[in-house]
Amino acid sequence: MTKHNIAYLACAAAVIGTGLGAAPPAAGHTVHVVDPSESIQRAVDVAEPGDTVLVRPGTYRESVAISTPGLTVRGMDQGVVIKPSAKRAANSCAADGNGICVEGTTKRRVEDVTLDSLKVTGFAKNGVYSARTDRLTVRNVTATRNGVWGIAQESSVRGEFRWNTARDNGDAGLFLANTVTAENGAADSRGTVVAHNRLEGNRIGVTVRRLRNLGVVGNHITGNCAGVFVVGDENKPKAGDLAVRDNHVARNNAYCPKTARLPFLQGSGIVLTGAEETLVTGNEVFDNVGKSPLSGGVVLFKSMVGVTSERNRINGNWLEGNAPADLVNTDTGKGNTFDGNSCGASRPAGLC
Repeated sequence: MTKHNIAYLACAAAVIGTGLGAAPPAAGHTVHVVDPSESIQRAVDVAEPGDTVLVRPGTYRESVAISTPGLTVRGMDQGVVIKPSAKRAANSCAADGNGICVEGTTKRRVEDVTLDSLKVTGFAKNGVYSARTDRLTVRNVTATRNGVWGIAQESSVRGEFRWNTARDNGDAGLFLANTVTAENGAADSRGTVVAHNRLEGNRIGVTVRRLRNLGVVGNHITGNCAGVFVVGDENKPKAGDLAVRDNHVARNNAYCPKTARLPFLQGSGIVLTGAEETLVTGNEVFDNVGKSPLSGGVVLFKSMVGVTSERNRINGNWLEGNAPADLVNTDTGKGNTFDGNSCGASRPAGLC
């Protein structure tokens, strides 16, 4: 064990048993330990940049608003559950119906916040919501049965979303966008990563809306109405210049009724709509079956406002048992290529 780990464990041991305690570890930062009878928000409010809020197993009925840079909120194991409070909303995060909120300002992003080993469930809107952040890390977080998004981010850069589970949320399990309140062109996410997450039973597993420079890598996506959506619109730059690779996308055959923006969804594996210069490669896509205009294994679809998808590369994927076809291109955009895919049928014919 390294000296750093010894110092950390000694610090944690010093505060456990004292309730909401604090002690300075070797690095000069403080670990705040929270018991189930106490408030995570209270610990967050007294924490300084670089501190850790260490949450002991139990159920916490509250919403947590975070704006302190460099803060880590970590559960001691997978037994930390955050649920809505029946009391009057204590902060704006609760008032908006969210579980955990990490928000900077229009003038300054909040940097280097980490959420780790927490379960957030039953909120009217989102389990985890973040906006105007830089280098936010969300890992080992479980977001279930939230009304809209399980884990969501907008107006942010360099985020990392790894090893999370998002299940049975009202819209996307993981939702990333430039902004949800304005019709702007796609934003550069500066290398945001969505990797090794488990996304099940949501309306859409992963939605990437109006973003560029991003990776959706190695995720397990099944049992949703649609697996992956890369969404653009009429604004410039278009969404795209990103990679969807090495994902397992199977049996996303639940039925979701139409909305103001989309037709009904069922049986969609990976959908690109109004996107450009996106690489879709190395994915296992099978048994996504439906009769929606967006059904199929990998689907290129002209956006609902008529914007075409262009110069996308669908290469080196394994597809089987998708219907109406493994590869579907109903888009009239130019420069899209389908090469080296293992598949049985396509619309139009000849893409396999």
